[in-house]
Amino acid sequence: KRAGGAGVVCSGREVSAVKGELGPDFIVVTPGIRPSWTHIPGDDQRRSMTPKEAILNGADYLVIGRPIYKAPDPVEAAKKITREIEEAIQQLRTKP
Repeated sequence: KRAGGAGVVCSGREVSAVKGELGPDFIVVTPGIRPSWTHIPGDDQRRSMTPKEAILNGADYLVIGRPIYKAPDPVEAAKKITREIEEAIQQLRTKP
């Protein structure tokens, strides 16, 4: 941030710490997003998190590749992920 960066890419597990240290406006891009209903054989992501968890932790952008393009029905997978994201956003809006 001191060097002029607008954000970072980090695991969903670090999002809240990054936001706490660098402020809510510092952008966080979170890869390794895996919906709870997805199973990807041989998945190499070890620090994954669901879309809902990442958003509730403060992630601004989610990187969701394999759960969509490896799904039997990619359109339906994207729709399910969208619903999970909508739930998280709604939960944030109703948070006291």
